Amino acid sequence: MVAAALAREQGFAINALTIDYNQRHRRELDAALTIAARLHARRHVILPLDLSRFGGSALTDEGIAVPKDGVGPDIPVTYVPGRNLLFLSLTLAWAEAIGSRDIFIGVNALDYSGYPDCRPEFIAAFQDIANLATKAGAEGSEFRIRAPLQHLGKADIAREAQRLGLDPGMSWSCYDPAPGGLACGLCDSCRLRRAGFADAGVHDPTRYDTQG
Repeated sequence: MVAAALAREQGFAINALTIDYNQRHRRELDAALTIAARLHARRHVILPLDLSRFGGSALTDEGIAVPKDGVGPDIPVTYVPGRNLLFLSLTLAWAEAIGSRDIFIGVNALDYSGYPDCRPEFIAAFQDIANLATKAGAEGSEFRIRAPLQHLGKADIAREAQRLGLDPGMSWSCYDPAPGGLACGLCDSCRLRRAGFADAGVHDPTRYDTQG
């Protein structure tokens, strides 16, 4: 949400891509629809990609529990193998097809769960790949992968949402929603989100099942 709003602030028209990868819940897809409409996306594509057929992650395999005991030093089981690599590859294909050369992604490498596909090295390497692997790149029309939240903490991101006039209630972070539309309050993503708002002194409208 914040990355898209920053793109709009910089004068870019927004084409929004959401990947429906058959994650544990549909709540974030609903959030994506709301955000794309509110930010006046020129087009919003929801693309199905059933990663549950691969499994290997608590977000795509109901047999693997989402950890609820706090953010640890190791890469957690909520890591989805190759997710951002796949998402960026699909976005790149669409961007080339519609003549766009600027791809925004909201990855963050400060207050996060240690996912390797959120690191600056990955983003830089993918930009190189994008320009090697495409007709546009080969012809000198280069792509830029923009990750405006890369070096911001969650508190900084919450402040940016406030500065941009965004309703943070449109966004969704929880990995394992509780009944009644509540965020669980205990998964890594809930803990990081709640701490970010608290550190920023910004009201968090999220309704949590457990305060942690």
